[in-house]
Amino acid sequence: MNWLRAHLGLVYLFLYGPILVLIVLSFNRAGLPTAWTGFSTEWYGKLAANEKILNAVQNSLIVAFVSTIISTVVGTLLAMGMEERRPHPALEALVAAPMIIPDIVLAIALLSFFSLLKMTLGLHSIILAHAVFNIAFVCTVVRTRFKHFDRSIVEASIDLGANQFTTFRRVTLPVIAPGVIAAALLAFTLSIDEFIIAYFTAGAGSSSTTFPMQIYAMIRFGVTPEINAVATIVMGVSFVLVFLSQRLNREAEA
Repeated sequence: MNWLRAHLGLVYLFLYGPILVLIVLSFNRAGLPTAWTGFSTEWYGKLAANEKILNAVQNSLIVAFVSTIISTVVGTLLAMGMEERRPHPALEALVAAPMIIPDIVLAIALLSFFSLLKMTLGLHSIILAHAVFNIAFVCTVVRTRFKHFDRSIVEASIDLGANQFTTFRRVTLPVIAPGVIAAALLAFTLSIDEFIIAYFTAGAGSSSTTFPMQIYAMIRFGVTPEINAVATIVMGVSFVLVFLSQRLNREAEA
C-alpha cells in the first residue's frame, strides 16, 4: 500500500505543484516572476488600483450573474421536463452536446449564429453564449437530484387539491433545491473562467472585455507577479465555488 500512497502523492504533486509555485510567486517582492527576493503583497495592492482589471472583473461578474440566472431557470425546467417525459437517448445526447463540443467549435457556431441574426456583439451576446453551454451543465446536475426524488409526494399534493405551480413551489423545489444551488454555483464558476467563447462573441472595444480576456491581453507581454496575483485570486474563488457546488451536489444525492 505504501507504493499506492507514493503514487497518489506524485499525482497530486504533478497536478498542484505548478499552482502552488504560482501562488508563492504572487507574493514575490521582485518584478521578475521566477526569482524569489522576499515576501510582499504589493502586487495585490496594484491590482486594486488597476482600472482595466477592475472593469474587466465587473463585466465578468455581470455576465456570470445574468447567465447563471438564465441557465439555472431554463436548465432546471429542462431537467424537470426530461425526467417527466423520459426522452429518446438521441435527444438526451443533444442536450448534453454543449458540454462535449470543443469550446472553439461552439464559439465559432455562436458567432456565426449572431452574425446571421445581424446582432451587435457585446456583453449581451456573451451572456447568451454562456447561458447556452451552462444550460447543459445545470440540466445534468439537477437531474442527478431527481434520481432520488419520490414522485408520490407530488401525486399526494395534487390529490390534496394543490395546483401544479403550488406543488412545484411547496413540494418539488424544496426537494431539488440543493441540486439547483449546486448547478448555479457550477454555472457561475464556468462563466467566470470561460475565455474562448467570450473572446469570439465579445465584439470590438474594451466595454465588453471580460476578466479572462484582460488576463490574456496582459500575459502577451510576459508573466509578471501581478498576473500571478490575479491568477491566485481567480483560483481561490473558483475553488471555493466548485467546493460548495460539489458539497451541495453530494448532499442532494444522499
